[in-house]
Amino acid sequence: MPRLIAALVRHGAYQQLADTPSAHQPFPLVAEGAGQAHAGGEWLRQQLLEQQLALCPQVDSSRLLRAWQTAQVMLEPLQGSFAKPPQIECFDELAERCVGSLANLSIAQIEAVVREDPRYPPLPPNWKSDSRFRLPLQGAESLLEAGERVAGHLRTRMAALAGTVSVDTLKLFVGHGAAFRHAAYHLGVLDFEDLARLSMHHAQAVLLEYEPTGDWRHVGGHWKVRGQGSTFKD
Repeated sequence: MPRLIAALVRHGAYQQLADTPSAHQPFPLVAEGAGQAHAGGEWLRQQLLEQQLALCPQVDSSRLLRAWQTAQVMLEPLQGSFAKPPQIECFDELAERCVGSLANLSIAQIEAVVREDPRYPPLPPNWKSDSRFRLPLQGAESLLEAGERVAGHLRTRMAALAGTVSVDTLKLFVGHGAAFRHAAYHLGVLDFEDLARLSMHHAQAVLLEYEPTGDWRHVGGHWKVRGQGSTFKD
């Protein structure tokens, strides 16, 4: 069986609302983010050459604008690597953790909503970064639940790819840092203790190899190590 590599890419820097933990913000990349995406595409092009990998023309992206734009910009330096014209397909399954009906409210507004609802206790101090915690309002997910959703998508898409290729192949997935990191935990690539310690660089791929047994392993790219006291943003 040929080698199958999933390239997980966190979107580039974007026009983000301050003090707003919802990752479902509908805003575009800033100039810095576009530059990050182009550099990320150049790095992937070098990896394809060095490792003699074909590039799958089906690119999977989160439906959020910043992820789709990151995929578009990354394809520019990769155009010569495709055997046929690439297509970007957007999936709800690749979205970041959803905070449900509290989407796009500020931290202060979210905490006030929960505090004023007599059904719920006050939020714990680390509610944004606790992998197991789910906000108590409709539609919310925990980080682990979001990661499980993303891991399911990765498993399904890579298993399908395995039945269609005869050469070593890389497939590009563009989405969000926390969801990809928690997906890596569900895939057995990261330990639970790594989840709070690590993040992802903007538009820099982490390469995971999909094995025919269904196992996964980290084979390239670097996780971002959080500095002490850094704020949880993804």
